[in-house]
Amino acid sequence: MVEKTAITEVFRSVADAETRFGLRRSEAEDFFPEWCENLPPLTDAERASLDLIRRRFIYHRQDGDLTEGTVTLLMGSPLLEMTGFYDYPFKMRGEASIELVLNQDEEEIEPLRGRIDILTMQNRFWVVILESKRTTISATTALPQTLAYMMANPHPQQPIFGMVTNGDDIFFVKLVQTGNPQYAISRTFAPFASSRELYNAAQVLKNMSRIIG
Repeated sequence: MVEKTAITEVFRSVADAETRFGLRRSEAEDFFPEWCENLPPLTDAERASLDLIRRRFIYHRQDGDLTEGTVTLLMGSPLLEMTGFYDYPFKMRGEASIELVLNQDEEEIEPLRGRIDILTMQNRFWVVILESKRTTISATTALPQTLAYMMANPHPQQPIFGMVTNGDDIFFVKLVQTGNPQYAISRTFAPFASSRELYNAAQVLKNMSRIIG
């Protein structure tokens, strides 16, 4: 029986992910327009929902640091729900187990295992993954494993998006696997500091939901 290694143990840096997968970070402005162009406005009801999400998060955050699971419950999951990713035509899977096999050479393979906090699919195609981190950890430290999870997409012919958050901060990732694999990241939004930042992050998700759906 081949022993499986956790993805988090192998992909500790962005350089690890880029080297293992032949990934390149794109700086082209037209590669990831979904996070910054033609963002849909928010309704008054959506702003009220976001204010509630933020108030709840701050209320629990005041007692100290929050675990990954709590961040998912208080920030990540409510944002995906509010922006339509839990409704038709999308399907949601929580704690989705994945397996990734890296070909080290002709004779050796390296099976890796991981668990995506929330995976959203459309007609069995992966469209968005959520990766949460505890509040004591910078959200950007989750980028290497997020890229690995995205590269495990069984339908690489279409782009896939990621959302990474530690509750205090949020950023988005886009990955395209066809041809020479490329990825890009958005700016970091800081909902802990400002309600406007949470509104902006929600607009990005709402835009992705509209484009994908």
